[in-house]
Amino acid sequence: MSRTLLAIPVYNEEKYVERVLGRVSQYLPNVLVLDDGSTDATPSLLAKFPVEVIRHANNRGYGRSLMDAFRWAAVDRFDWVITMDCDEQHEPASIPDFLSAIERDDLDVVSGSRYLDVHPENDAPPEERRRINGIITEELNARLGLKLTDAFCGFKAYRVSAIEKLSLDVDGYAFPMQFWVQAVAAGLRIDEIPVRLIYNDATRSFGGPLDDHTHRLTHYRDVLARELARCSDRLPRRCSAC
Repeated sequence: MSRTLLAIPVYNEEKYVERVLGRVSQYLPNVLVLDDGSTDATPSLLAKFPVEVIRHANNRGYGRSLMDAFRWAAVDRFDWVITMDCDEQHEPASIPDFLSAIERDDLDVVSGSRYLDVHPENDAPPEERRRINGIITEELNARLGLKLTDAFCGFKAYRVSAIEKLSLDVDGYAFPMQFWVQAVAAGLRIDEIPVRLIYNDATRSFGGPLDDHTHRLTHYRDVLARELARCSDRLPRRCSAC
């Protein structure tokens, strides 16, 4: 059986962290929490649980937390790392679905999709978030020859030996733009599995300029264009023509 790490980025999640950590331990014993400079009670609440913690002194971004999780998993010789959010928008009950996909051993990235199946209990996402997700997902598919339905879902499983081939350096929320391009350039095997679409708080902020929809879409496209140019010599021929 594969040795799997569960990695959970957190930033000011005092409202949810105890409930989430109380549930995930029944599925996986190895849990790493990446505290991205929380200024609320999150750090003290983490001390109640038997989890490993990486704490950033300052907020460094979602992408940086994922990269730290990947490095930890590699150093500690895990075979896989599953990432999930800590705001109760990812159901711990879906972890066994990722573990089943891992044990089939025919993929390098198992990506959760909130739009692959229509679950009767799905919530309605904020209109602009759904619109930008759809636009970027379509652009990634067209440029990379992928068949994604949800480019931004953070509920994923990664084969550690596969992602060690990547050179990731995008710290913020545009991290998926870089990841998908490099994953295709490295020839990683990718597929999606359905997860529930849950939005507990439609008012949650990205922070700073990214709260502006137009700026956020432009930023994502800029990072995507940069990464396509950097990886152009390693992308399949069908991608370079897109």
